[in-house]
Amino acid sequence: MELEEFQNIFCQECKKNKIEYNEEKGEKLYQYMNLILEWNEKINLTAIKDEKEFIVKHFIDSLTIGEWIKAGKRILDIGTGAGFPGVPLKIYYPDLEVTLIDSVKKKIMVLEDVIEKLKLDRIEALHIRAEELAKDSNYREKFDSVTTRAVSRLATIAEYMLPFVKIGGKAICMKGPNIEQELKEAEKAIKLLGGEIEKIEKIEINGEFERNIMMIKKIKGTDDKYPRGQGKPAKEPIR
Repeated sequence: MELEEFQNIFCQECKKNKIEYNEEKGEKLYQYMNLILEWNEKINLTAIKDEKEFIVKHFIDSLTIGEWIKAGKRILDIGTGAGFPGVPLKIYYPDLEVTLIDSVKKKIMVLEDVIEKLKLDRIEALHIRAEELAKDSNYREKFDSVTTRAVSRLATIAEYMLPFVKIGGKAICMKGPNIEQELKEAEKAIKLLGGEIEKIEKIEINGEFERNIMMIKKIKGTDDKYPRGQGKPAKEPIR
């Protein structure tokens, strides 16, 4: 796909989904897409290889949370994979300080290449598990927003996210449809970890898929014993 075609599609999709189109930022997203698709031939980063689908399901999807992110300063993206939603948000809101973490070293290697080639500043990609990073006082309860996209069930991911959110900040979980059971299962965990559900925004992206954006506000500090190690948040979620 040539840049002009990308910009036309991206512009149309922005309008459909009430996202402000920006040509310069669109060009950076185009470069980012090409880097990921190039790396994808060597490392499994995304099942989405069609460029139009990539624009909608990676870029537009990531930018749907922009209005809740841009007012903050420091964000953490847990289980970032190929950089979604953290890298598109950084490109669109360059004043953000962004930390991307993933437990798969090869994915972080790709993101370091992306950061260097796109000349992005105030963004870091770390190969580390959330439960390890949460022990570091430079990161624990220091973020305005913590994001995840389709990572684990809510009770599990809340335990990984909320220890990083500063009081007054938000954990923003991007989930698929049918979240009612997950929400019910996670009520105790969210309260115990110092959060409360502030808002759930249901968005239909381009008529293709439904996204539930769940915002959890941090109202009190999280006990130092969370998140638990050895995979316990997934194996033995707080009930």
